[in-house]
Amino acid sequence: MTTGLLTKVHPNRQSTHAGGQAVSILVIDIGSSAVRGSVVRPDGAVHARRHVGTSPDRPMPGLVELDGTALAKAVMEVARSCLDEVHQVTAVGVTNQRGTTIVWDADSGEPVGPALSWQDLRTAGTCLELQAEGLRLAPNESATKLAWLLDTYDPDRSRNLRFGTLDTWATWVLTDGQAHITDPSNAAVSGLLPTEDVLAGRSALVWDQSRLERFRVPERCMPTLVPSSGPVAEATALPGSPPICSLVGDQQASLMGQGCVHPGDAKATFGTGAFLDVNIGASPPPFGAVSKSGPNGCFPIIAWEREGALTWGVEAIMLSAGTAVSWLVDDLGILASPAESADVAGQCGDAGDVFFVPAFIGLGTPNWDFGARSLLIGMTSGTGRAEVVRAVLRGVAQRGADLLEAAEADAGQTVSRLRVDGGMSANPVFVQELADGCQRPVEIAAELEATSLGAGLLAGLAAGHWSTFEEAAAVAAPRAIVEPAGEDHRLRWKEALARAERWIPELSALSF
Repeated sequence: MTTGLLTKVHPNRQSTHAGGQAVSILVIDIGSSAVRGSVVRPDGAVHARRHVGTSPDRPMPGLVELDGTALAKAVMEVARSCLDEVHQVTAVGVTNQRGTTIVWDADSGEPVGPALSWQDLRTAGTCLELQAEGLRLAPNESATKLAWLLDTYDPDRSRNLRFGTLDTWATWVLTDGQAHITDPSNAAVSGLLPTEDVLAGRSALVWDQSRLERFRVPERCMPTLVPSSGPVAEATALPGSPPICSLVGDQQASLMGQGCVHPGDAKATFGTGAFLDVNIGASPPPFGAVSKSGPNGCFPIIAWEREGALTWGVEAIMLSAGTAVSWLVDDLGILASPAESADVAGQCGDAGDVFFVPAFIGLGTPNWDFGARSLLIGMTSGTGRAEVVRAVLRGVAQRGADLLEAAEADAGQTVSRLRVDGGMSANPVFVQELADGCQRPVEIAAELEATSLGAGLLAGLAAGHWSTFEEAAAVAAPRAIVEPAGEDHRLRWKEALARAERWIPELSALSF
């Protein structure tokens, strides 16, 4: 198996903070299909892991719903289970998959209907219609989902309802309904902030009144904006009422959890899809004042807010990553499990001229072609199982290099190294293909899922366990570094990519 030039890294561990007390931070991580609980320790290790599945319901194609009551129970179950093991924590951090939208009755505390997942497409038509009004919103953002829920369950806007993303719902539950809050990293991807004005420095972080009026959203529905890192509420539903000290979206938490605290630091999370985020510091991206997305298909994000200061980032998105490996297992049946892909791909030194383009539901950054479709090309009678599997891993890696090129261009930053986490970061063949495609070192996160660690570090900063971002990031050192060791294949890759584009012209014409 090809492993390239891999260097082990031993992080500079810390056992206590300045006051001499051990760090013990409870983190609640709410994903698309599970709620996870864990405890972050002084050395950055994550312990007391708990997991409760919360699989979404798909009543019709394009509709993806979650049960808010089940989510609330799962939050409390993992929190209490973690506390049963560690007994006491000094702070609580919450991180969450962004965009999922929930509305509940403030008097009863019960959801009025299903939570609409970020993947739910029921408002895609509405988003296209809004473009005629000059409003560019994507169906994965909260704005049109909130309007749909209100129109369905409170058409005359007479009920005492509250809106939130999953961080907001979790903190409402953890505080016994006393805190209705969210942070800028989640609010900025809701479609309900005056993004262009904020980016241009013309507006503070406040909800966009014109959009609230357009969708008939009462002020009482909206959560209060609080810092991503800071004591913002007390978790009175938990023993000891520990302070909630961080709220942060999952990709931003992963950025922090991989120690990307300086401009030009970048991470990529490879799961079902993939997200590549670049820290660009205190100034917003140069394209943000004139366009929602950059010329290379990236989006401006707020990484986090701490002590009144915003850290900005640029995000590039891949729609199909781990999905491609699952396809080999579930649909083609040529692998018994995703973990087997590394051994099978390692049976050949290279996929040769066989290329796979992962585009099951289109292509994201940089070209956002929803009509593109997956392509396997270059096979001969000598092409075998190993070459096909390796071509799939190489295709995801080449898409990762596409994201990096686009993010560097839109951010105006040069990324000297790329840190990775997520399930595919455990695959050495994939990581080597990524290093070769990017032609720069790839650093593998010590934590496979860096979101929990990142939320814990932001909470620890607020609780005084670490005094600076650099001090917190020191416990997030990578476990290994993989150097480029082969051909980048970029020219041949782009030829294959061009053949996969615009396969369904009607879908390729869509733009959000």
